[in-house]
Amino acid sequence: MLVILHHRVSPTGYNESNETFIVTIERCMLIHWFRRDLRLRDNTALLKAAEAAGGAVVPVFIFDDAIIRGRFASPARTQFLLDSLAALDAELRALGLYLVLRRGEPLPTLIRLLRETGAGGVMWNRDYTPYAIQRDSVIKRELRAAGYRAESCKDAVIFEMNEIATAEGRPYTVYTPYAKRWRARFASDPAHVQGMPRLVAIPLPASEPLPAVTDLLPDAPVTLPRFPTGETVALDALERFVRGPLADYATARDLLAVPGTSRLSPYLRFGVISPRQCVAAARAAPPGPGPESWIGELIWRDFYVQVLYHFPHALRGSFKPAFDRIAWPNDPELFAAWQTGQTGYPIVDAAMRQLQQEGWMHNRARMIVASFLTKDLLIDWRWGERHFMRWLIDGDPAANNGGWQWAAGTGTDAQPYFRIFNPVSQGQKFDPDGVYVRRYLPELARVPTRYIHAPHTMPGAEQIRAGVQIGRDYPTPIVDHATQRARALALYRTASRPNDAATEQYA
Repeated sequence: MLVILHHRVSPTGYNESNETFIVTIERCMLIHWFRRDLRLRDNTALLKAAEAAGGAVVPVFIFDDAIIRGRFASPARTQFLLDSLAALDAELRALGLYLVLRRGEPLPTLIRLLRETGAGGVMWNRDYTPYAIQRDSVIKRELRAAGYRAESCKDAVIFEMNEIATAEGRPYTVYTPYAKRWRARFASDPAHVQGMPRLVAIPLPASEPLPAVTDLLPDAPVTLPRFPTGETVALDALERFVRGPLADYATARDLLAVPGTSRLSPYLRFGVISPRQCVAAARAAPPGPGPESWIGELIWRDFYVQVLYHFPHALRGSFKPAFDRIAWPNDPELFAAWQTGQTGYPIVDAAMRQLQQEGWMHNRARMIVASFLTKDLLIDWRWGERHFMRWLIDGDPAANNGGWQWAAGTGTDAQPYFRIFNPVSQGQKFDPDGVYVRRYLPELARVPTRYIHAPHTMPGAEQIRAGVQIGRDYPTPIVDHATQRARALALYRTASRPNDAATEQYA
């Protein structure tokens, strides 16, 4: 009802006409519960709420300790969340609104907000982790039982769990046929980018102040990696990527020293930008292998979301349960060296230090360090998964789990377990001039390129000229790759079928 646009509410009390007017507002008003959709444009549930409520939407975000302090607690990611919320609040204030912040369990918090505002219901965009599915099912059931509207929308993915299925209606567990079916469906049923919602300024309940990261995580470090954020920042980053690196993405995306990737993953993780905006931008670019390759990476996001939805056991153990029998040695000293970038393999150490410094890591580097942890150090992939989720600003349960299981050879269409990355040859192939290594390992800055990926082979005289003594200023390799490769194969063979080791090969 358009009457809600006027807001003629008496500040001193209610008379009969004012009370009738307020009831009209209450019947129309809706809460939009922001979660992983921290933007105004192309926000499915927000747009739907605004249309249903005539623009009278209460924007709400709830700090849920079950997530903030949960299994994958992350100070760096929490800081990015806080920065994104501050940017979203600024956008709302430009429209005469603000973001209502609360902390607590979502269900009772939403019920209190419904009573405070007189809103008729809550709308949100769906999340697909096991925790989110259970939480949202309970909230939807309880709110509807109490007479409120409770509705969720697809937003974080292009296609949801059951929209891409085999001819028999089963979920795909191999990426390539999934991607083929995804592209075919998109061609006939494209996801369209929507615009800005029409929101109106309405009286809002009090908001709690935006907390500091230490209010939420008291043990958070004083200094954390920061990533610029906000909807405008994200859209600008998308535009720069499309105008520049996208054309060469198919080849440049694996080169560690080249800015050939989008670096949009933190924005996608928190919905500061939508996947529809990304796909639309890629399709609007001049056609070629670059845009098609990047769309393929976006399809991986949908793929891992539907895998985790249909096979939630993968969040706790191997997708292929046989590999839960692997007897990982799990040496804590080797793990600590990996965490801190002190393994003696420069490409691994550079990547791990990039993670510490930036809260982000190049995707090729993620594959290299994951293979090294599992196949060279013989450490359970779940140790690496947890470490990534603590440090990665873009850490996503589905994508991170899928990536680690791919590298470990325990996942869906994972690389075969016997395909083991050689950390030296991977460095030579994807950082041939050593630019990436020198960027994050300044102690190796003067090492000649022919030794940069195996500095332990550098003669003593060369070490003196380079100003680095291997074993003192930079570690010698903590394991021998060839030896560890043989040990890894033995571990995997024991856990798998006898004929799985028939065609071993290096990557």
